[in-house]
Amino acid sequence: MTRVRTGGVRAAVGAVLAVALTAALAGCSSTGGKRAEDARKAAAAQGRAAVDTPRWTFAMITHSGDGDTFWDIVQNGAKQAAVKDNINFLYAHSDEAQQQAQLIDSYVAKKVDGIIVTLAKPDAMRTAVEKAVKAGIPVITVNSGAEQSKAFGALTHIGQDETVAGEAVGEELDRRGRKKALCVLHEQGNVGHEQRCAGAKQTFGGELQNLYVDGTNMPDVQASILAKLQSDPSIDAVVTLGAPFADAAAQARRTAGSKAEVDTFDLNAKVASGLESGTLGFAVDQQPYLQGYQAVDLLWLYKYNADVLGGGKPVLTGPQIITREQAAALKDYTERGTR
Repeated sequence: MTRVRTGGVRAAVGAVLAVALTAALAGCSSTGGKRAEDARKAAAAQGRAAVDTPRWTFAMITHSGDGDTFWDIVQNGAKQAAVKDNINFLYAHSDEAQQQAQLIDSYVAKKVDGIIVTLAKPDAMRTAVEKAVKAGIPVITVNSGAEQSKAFGALTHIGQDETVAGEAVGEELDRRGRKKALCVLHEQGNVGHEQRCAGAKQTFGGELQNLYVDGTNMPDVQASILAKLQSDPSIDAVVTLGAPFADAAAQARRTAGSKAEVDTFDLNAKVASGLESGTLGFAVDQQPYLQGYQAVDLLWLYKYNADVLGGGKPVLTGPQIITREQAAALKDYTERGTR
């Protein structure tokens, strides 16, 4: 099997982001830029829009289960953009694909002005998304389903390339000298989760095994990881695919007396603290706040000015590998719910 290396890609992405940040800071330093930024902050603080466009209604429907902090961060970004753009923002979720599709149908019936949706289980979502597009409602997909987004009629997709993210994990595990890793999938049938583990397996020089758990039952997650660590002491890395599951893996490791490093996809306040203390090794951040914010903002731009970002390609928000060195700088952001 040919092993794909993504270090150059990550370096290039980092360089582009650095240039963009420098340009943004330079723009804000000018008198006009500062006035515009001050006006935006004042409007946000007062909970009022920074634009005078009509009060359109946008609905976001995700595959989130209950209690997943990742989706709280996505919503925080969407709500912030909605305030700025004078948008009435609605949110609904279901980890059952059929119910998620029905939620889309309900918003189509209500004739909302735009829909944001995840495609974790795309086959079950296709009819509902195409129905929305046929009804003249612009759709943007986020987080999962980049490969199906365009075919279903969405304007664009916002998120990370899950295969590339997985490849980055495999490379990081190699850099840390790991030899045998466990990839914990907490939602069976989620194409993005499969892509993450497959990507990691492709670039990891050691052995990687998949472990399927019931993500809606955290004690079961912990018990399943514990059993695996107890039965195979040679496992030296556990990779979870969501921030809430990292803590369960860390607890399983302690109970098992294992020395395996726990790493995770996604970032929240608890993960940032774990990275800072050394309880966790690294995290893969796909910037969920940006996914929510950009989705609302791009729908507003489409309604206002017929703008479409991405040129037919996904708008990437990650991956970024976060280690102990970066965790302290991001901790304040995680505590306010934006990283």
